[in-house]
Amino acid sequence: MLIWPLPALLTWAFAWALFVGLRVAGLGAPGAFVVALLAAGLAAWTGRTPWRRLFMLAGFPLSLLVSGAAGAVPGWIWLLPLALLLALYPLGSWGDAPLFPTPAEALNGLAEKAALPDGAVVVDAGCGLGAGLIALRRQYPRAQILGWEWSWPLTMLCALRCRLRGNVARVRRADIWAADWSGCDLVYLFQRPESMPRAVEKAAAELRPGAWLVSLEFEARSLKPTVRLETVQGKPVWLYQAPLRTR
Repeated sequence: MLIWPLPALLTWAFAWALFVGLRVAGLGAPGAFVVALLAAGLAAWTGRTPWRRLFMLAGFPLSLLVSGAAGAVPGWIWLLPLALLLALYPLGSWGDAPLFPTPAEALNGLAEKAALPDGAVVVDAGCGLGAGLIALRRQYPRAQILGWEWSWPLTMLCALRCRLRGNVARVRRADIWAADWSGCDLVYLFQRPESMPRAVEKAAAELRPGAWLVSLEFEARSLKPTVRLETVQGKPVWLYQAPLRTR
């Protein structure tokens, strides 16, 4: 709720205060740097866009470097942010969407348009930190909600979040493009325009008749939508029921 760039400034100040405090307490520069960077990373997840999260995370290490205080930090430690980035976004996921959380109200009304029986299998393909899973559980309280995520840190954090929210979903590390969609009654995506043709091809090949492909914001332009919802302005939800109809 804070006005930008106040979240970034507070994150940088917090990381600096933690770094200086740990150094005064006797912790070595490498250890203090790692702890402060991790704290900045946790705060950065609250950023509303990927670019804001990047600015919030990068401010502390860059300002440390410019200030000259980085002299006590060994050179190899500067590879840590890159290592963290690669852990969060493995090379295999670079063609997919970055971490965009599903707005809380974006899927309201989905169950009315895409009715599913009790026990139906609903998958969030690329579940990130679980915002989409929580929204899907509200729509389908009697369904089997599954989350697939390729990044192992995000998989662990999402699984923990879902467990703390009352076992919202079962989350596992999976490549959404290699996983089998044939057993799914609904596959939910929040991808990017460039990856939608791939999703359409996979859905057309694997989804059984009556199953649904649901995409937040990005339309599958080669298909005729069965239903279009828009409960959050600028975030339409496109529903396509198999067998998929081309334009």
